[in-house]
Amino acid sequence: MQGLVQSTWDEASKSPTIKVDHNLCGVPTSELIKGASIPNRPPYRSNPEETKELQRQVGELSEKGYVHESMSPCAVPVLLVPKKDGTWRMCVDCRAINNITVKYRHPIPRLDDMLDELHGSCVFTKIDLKSGYHQIRMKEGDEWKTTFKTKYGLYEWFVMPFSLTNALNTFMRLMNHVFRAFIGKFVVVYFDDILIYSKNLEEHVMHLKSVLEILRKEKLFANLKKCTFCTDKLVFLGFVVSKRGIEVDEEKVKAIQEWPTPTTINQVWCFHGLASFYRWFVRDFSSLASPLTEVIKKNVPFKWGKEQEKAFNLIKEKLTNAPLLVLPNFAKTFEIECDASGICIGAVLMQEGRPVAYFSEKLSGAALNYPTYDKEMYALVRALENWQHYLWPKEFVIHTDHESLKHLKGQQRLNRRHAKWVEFIETFPYVIRYKQGKENVVADALSRRYALLSTLDTKLLGFEYIKDLYAQDSDFGEVFNACEKVAFGKFYRHDGFLFRENKLCVPMCSLRELFVREAHGGGLMGHFGVAKTLGILHDHFFWPHMKRDVERICEKCITCKQAKSKLKPHGLYTLLLIPSEPWTDISMDFVLGLPRTKRGRDSVFVVVGRFSDMNPRNGIP
Repeated sequence: MQGLVQSTWDEASKSPTIKVDHNLCGVPTSELIKGASIPNRPPYRSNPEETKELQRQVGELSEKGYVHESMSPCAVPVLLVPKKDGTWRMCVDCRAINNITVKYRHPIPRLDDMLDELHGSCVFTKIDLKSGYHQIRMKEGDEWKTTFKTKYGLYEWFVMPFSLTNALNTFMRLMNHVFRAFIGKFVVVYFDDILIYSKNLEEHVMHLKSVLEILRKEKLFANLKKCTFCTDKLVFLGFVVSKRGIEVDEEKVKAIQEWPTPTTINQVWCFHGLASFYRWFVRDFSSLASPLTEVIKKNVPFKWGKEQEKAFNLIKEKLTNAPLLVLPNFAKTFEIECDASGICIGAVLMQEGRPVAYFSEKLSGAALNYPTYDKEMYALVRALENWQHYLWPKEFVIHTDHESLKHLKGQQRLNRRHAKWVEFIETFPYVIRYKQGKENVVADALSRRYALLSTLDTKLLGFEYIKDLYAQDSDFGEVFNACEKVAFGKFYRHDGFLFRENKLCVPMCSLRELFVREAHGGGLMGHFGVAKTLGILHDHFFWPHMKRDVERICEKCITCKQAKSKLKPHGLYTLLLIPSEPWTDISMDFVLGLPRTKRGRDSVFVVVGRFSDMNPRNGIP
């Protein structure tokens, strides 16, 4: 195996010898648009340093056999573009020749479709071809169309350059042809990136050997520095792929985190485009980004306000704490939960309660005026349109907290809009299950969390300080650290707070007692007993031994003791003799567990003379 791998790179520096021709137009009988003028553009101006660098790079290409001098009537200019490492990349400006070339259409694979194939895989290898486009021979007779111009002459390509209009399609056609027997089984190909995936190491070695043999047979050479072999986790096309699922690439998220506040519309466009690449990982992305999309509308002057700044920072935070998306298993049942707000719709595709993908869309035009029922139904329709390739083969479940939608199949009268939507929905094998709000954890948890955190932040000054307590807390410290990137069991992070399902986790601090007292006797509460107080807290909060804290505080409540002492059941009636004079017959009792006074007393010793009902009370330390 090592020898096979080594032989693949030993010849990597050689000139391409593969016998694959590149027909520039893809149509042999009509290579260029009829009647089009052959372009002959002047070279771009450059300073002496750039000119020397350009000569050096052209000389290297000529030594490798990639280019040679030309007498072509067609010529386009070249320019140098700086790289991240400070060096220069030579780029050919082929726009003029591309405009008169008949376009060749070859399908480019969808990124999400390729990632769907990886379910169940545990071992991965990524192979990156070395200058992949330069490994394809230009079709003989088409070389003159690739001519570029420098200050010192004309050069035409012997191999396929990057900038030709049909280069992408031709390269993809080559890769599909070479790996046709493996694609969809254990190989995913996206241009010059090859991903090999297997369920175990033994199987992976066999797969890797087959791929390397094909590369050697077809004389395709890889770049060893950019390859990764036999690992359980790697970065592929901007995503971190592992047996657990798909995550965002930390390097790209770091670039988003360090993005400075935009000062122009173009900068907003760039940030929005980069963030949108990971919109699968952010629930209600369209809603979060709506203040940014308002800025980049046509004929609207640039104005960066508080809403834009808040959305800008919130998107950064969401992508930093993006969840893990599981890979779809087509043998299991899919589930959909939809939601709609005033300006956006959203949905989540799940399996076994774990997210596979998120979808969101900003409403516009007439859809903004839809009633709530129509927006909920429209959200369902758009989710089905977006994920129909997942849902058509097998029955799936639609969860909704909108009670009217559960009667969708039984509606007798439909308006035109509903009839059109129902006709589309009925093409799917679905089952609708109604969930009450408190049961619809995924669809309603987001709104519940926002409402809870907003209320607490408003009423409790400095409430956010509990974020700093989680890491060192004896109850939640380990769980909080485990949730740094993905959810840990039922626990996950949201806006820096720790949640268990949709309940806020309260660390060991004075807030626990405050919440218990508020749930027991604050505001509109009626000094309920332990069970009701505990039920109120359970709807919103979680911490260990909550019942013990509730019992302790309820037992010491003075208001409860004063109001409920008369309601206690009487003990066993026993006939007592009538006393004949004071203090010959007394009754004694203790009141325990009261709040401790400044003098340190928490109990009362009560003595009552039965003859006169005198009752001097003494505090007991």
